[in-house]
Amino acid sequence: MPELQDRLERFETLTAECELIAKLATDSTKREFYLKLSDQYRQLALDMRQAIATKAAETQAAA
Repeated sequence: MPELQDRLERFETLTAECELIAKLATDSTKREFYLKLSDQYRQLALDMRQAIATKAAETQAAA
């Protein structure tokens, strides 16, 4: 499961980076692009958290 945790951390980092770029962007088109991209990474992080929780529950049930 460490690979799932690594992926989760990467998505969270990318979310934060995109949000920062959006805040610093002076061009409204770029700002909107990075805000949408951060939303997509945030959703991927949420999906990864759910996958980790499901895998943990399955592991506990099997034990």
